[in-house]
Amino acid sequence: MRRPYPRRASTLPARALRRRRAQPKVVALGGGMGLSASLAALRRITGDLTAVVTVADDGGSSGRLREELGVLPPGDLRKALAALCGDDDWGQTWARVIQHRFQSQGDLHEHAVGNLLIVALWEQLGDHVQALDLVGRLLGAQGRVLPMSAVPLELQALVRGHDPARPDDVDTVCGQATVALTPGEVQSVHLVPHDPPAVPEAVAAVLDADWVVLGPGSWFSSVIPHLLVPELLDALVETKARRVLSLNLAPQPGETAGFSPQRHLEVLARHAPKLALDVVLADEAAVPDRESLADAAKWLGAAVELAPVARKDGLPKHDPELLAAAYDRIFRMHGRIGPWR
Repeated sequence: MRRPYPRRASTLPARALRRRRAQPKVVALGGGMGLSASLAALRRITGDLTAVVTVADDGGSSGRLREELGVLPPGDLRKALAALCGDDDWGQTWARVIQHRFQSQGDLHEHAVGNLLIVALWEQLGDHVQALDLVGRLLGAQGRVLPMSAVPLELQALVRGHDPARPDDVDTVCGQATVALTPGEVQSVHLVPHDPPAVPEAVAAVLDADWVVLGPGSWFSSVIPHLLVPELLDALVETKARRVLSLNLAPQPGETAGFSPQRHLEVLARHAPKLALDVVLADEAAVPDRESLADAAKWLGAAVELAPVARKDGLPKHDPELLAAAYDRIFRMHGRIGPWR
C-alpha cells in the first residue's frame, strides 16, 4: 500500500491537461447505500465530485454517538467517504478500515472505526467541513463529502397503519430508523427543526454544479430529506445545473413497499412542487409500465432514460460500472453546460 504523494506541477501536455479538466462538476445528494452506489459510479467518470449527505440517522453506531456526544450522525458520511476511495491498494485498504466494526461484549461493540475517526476530528477541529476534508485527504478520496446541515436532524413521518391493530389511523412516527422499517404506509415526512440551516459549502456546490444527481436510496429517509432543508431546496430550484433523479431497483420493504416507479416521482413532487428535473434514470427491467413512468416524469419536466444498471447476480443493487456508463451517457446526450463544455 503506497501513500499518495502531494500533488506536483503537472508535466502533461497542454492538450492532455485540457482533456483532464473537461469534466462535469457533479453534486450527488442522498444517504446510505444508495448514495454510495451513485458515488462509486460517478467517481469513475469525473474528478469534480461532491457528495451532500443526510444527517438524520438515529440508529446503530451513529445513533449512539449522536445521543452520547450530541454530534451529527457520522455513519452516512463515512459510507460516502468509503465509496469515494480509489480502487488501488491505498484506497481499498482505507475503505475497509473505516467500514470496520468492532465486535465485543463492551461499549465498542458495533461501532465503526470511521465513525469514531470522524467524530474525533470534529471535536479536535471544531469544524464539520474541515474535518471531513481532512479525512478525505487521508483516504485519498476522489471527491468531497459534506453534510447537508450542521445540526443533527430528526425525521418525522405521518404513517397510516403504523400500528397493525389500527390500520386506518395516521400516526406521527419519529426517527429515521423507525420510519425506514415502518409496516405502515408513509404519507409524508418532515424534519425537526422544520427549517434547519444548510451547510454553506453544500449550497455553493449545488449552485456551481453542471449536474446534480438525486438518489437512489431510501426514498423518505435519504432522498426526500434534502428537499426539506429550505436553503438547499432553493439552491436545487435555482441552480443552472441539470438534475437527474436515479430511481431504486426495487421498492424498499416498509418504507416504500408496493410503490411503482412513477409513485416515487409523485411522492417527491408532493414534497417539493417547485423542483423540476431534467432526466429520470431507471433500470429497464424495473419498470413494468414505461408509459406511466414517462407521464409522471413529464410532470416534472424530465425525460426518462432506461438502462441496465443492476448487478447480474439478481440482487437489487446497482453495478458501479453499468451505473457509471448510464450517467456518462446521460451527461453527454443531454447537453453540456458550464465550464466543462
